[in-house]
Amino acid sequence: MVFYFTGTGNSRYCAQQIAVQLGDTCQDAFHLIRNGIAPELSSPTPWVFVSPTYSWQLPRVFADLIRSGRFSGSQEAYFVMTCGSDIGKASLGNQKLCQEKGFHYRGTLPVIMPENYIAMFNAPQPEEAKQIIADARPTLDQGIACIREGKDFPPVKTGALDGLKSGLVNRLFYRFNVKADPFTVSSACISCGKCASLCPLGNIRMENGKPVWGKKCTHCMACICSCPTQAIEYGKASRGKPRYRCPE
Repeated sequence: MVFYFTGTGNSRYCAQQIAVQLGDTCQDAFHLIRNGIAPELSSPTPWVFVSPTYSWQLPRVFADLIRSGRFSGSQEAYFVMTCGSDIGKASLGNQKLCQEKGFHYRGTLPVIMPENYIAMFNAPQPEEAKQIIADARPTLDQGIACIREGKDFPPVKTGALDGLKSGLVNRLFYRFNVKADPFTVSSACISCGKCASLCPLGNIRMENGKPVWGKKCTHCMACICSCPTQAIEYGKASRGKPRYRCPE
């Protein structure tokens, strides 16, 4: 089974491609995270966990969901992580997670996809994004071949800097960066409620037709990148930047 978490669609795209090529089922983690439900899933085929990379690690909301769940059947586990450039030493964290859950760790596959973290970086223009997605296909195909043949993913080469990024930098990122306070909405808002419906943590409520953010946020960028009128900003950091959401 392919089990995935996504914010702006990159990981959904990869998960669906993997499931289609393997003839396997594909399960979105959204409603489980949103409703605080621990997964109880069974699969005769290997588990393929697909998610974005948040500060060079598996997103905490997804890692915590896996920890809380019961996964019966196969105990083989592959991880596919979409990223803008690299995943640091996230593979070590995934390996430890497998030890906690009793999975047989089969490796982590980094897949470079269009950048979406506009709270800090620039998202690509549409044509550039299409090319990045096309360039990701060979990596995905190689990963799919490994799963089909029962082979481990190739090991991810890492260095001392990767350990720092996935360790100290990740902890500082969650402590100081991951917050919803800078989100604002302009008069361009059409009160569609899309931002609230797409928030995986249910952190956005509509008041008088406008979104209001709570204290829970995982910085998935689903709200800001899915707004049809670009009415949402993340302080000054997102101003003038293109929004990105992977096509369905």
